[in-house]
Amino acid sequence: MYIPKHFEQPQIENMHELMRAWPLATLVTLSSGGLAANHIPLHLTCAPAPFGTLRCHVARANPLWRDFSQKVEVLAIFHGPDVYITPSWYVTKQETGKVAPTWNYAVVHAYGTLRAIDDAAWVREHLETLTDHHEAHFPKPWAVSDAPREFIEETIKAIVGIEIVITRLSGKWKVSQNQPAQNQAGVIEGLGCCGHRGAANMAALVEATARGKC
Repeated sequence: MYIPKHFEQPQIENMHELMRAWPLATLVTLSSGGLAANHIPLHLTCAPAPFGTLRCHVARANPLWRDFSQKVEVLAIFHGPDVYITPSWYVTKQETGKVAPTWNYAVVHAYGTLRAIDDAAWVREHLETLTDHHEAHFPKPWAVSDAPREFIEETIKAIVGIEIVITRLSGKWKVSQNQPAQNQAGVIEGLGCCGHRGAANMAALVEATARGKC
C-alpha cells in the first residue's frame, strides 16, 4: 500500500481500534488458483504483543482453509470510514481556486501467518467469544447456549476455525492532513451537514488527527 508520510498511521492502538470498530475484513490469500479474497468478520485479541491475533471461522465448504500457501503471508484489509470530499468545503477555494476533489478514508492492512483449526472445542469457544462481543450492546444479548444443543453441534461441524498471528500492521489515515487548518475546519463542518454514510465517523477522524490525537 502506498502511504505518503503525512498519511501514515504509526500507532498500533489506533489501528487496533479501527480493526475492532470495523471488523468485516477482506482476507486475501494465495491459493493454488492464484489470489483469493474472502470477506470475513475477524475478532482481534491483543496477544501476542505487539500486534495481536485474528480469529474467525469459515464454512467447511469454503476452500480457503485447505487451499492456501503456507509460505506466503496472508493479508487482512480492514476498511474504516470513507467519504468523498468536495472542494467546495475548502476555504481556499474562494482565495485561490486551486483545489480539487478527493476521497478521505482510513484502512489497516494486517499481515500474518494463517492456521486452520478443525477442532470442535476451539470453534465453540471462538463462537461464544465472538457472539458475546457483538451481542454485548443489545438489551437482551443472545448467547450460543440459547440455541438447542443439537443445532449448535451441527453448526460447529459445518465450520472450521481460522487463526492469524499478526506479523506486521500498516495503517493509512487519509483524512485531510495535507490541507491547511482552515480547510480541515471546512471539511469537518461540511461532513457534519452532508448526511452521507460514514460522514460523522470521518469528521471525528479529521478533527482528532488535526488535534494530534489520532
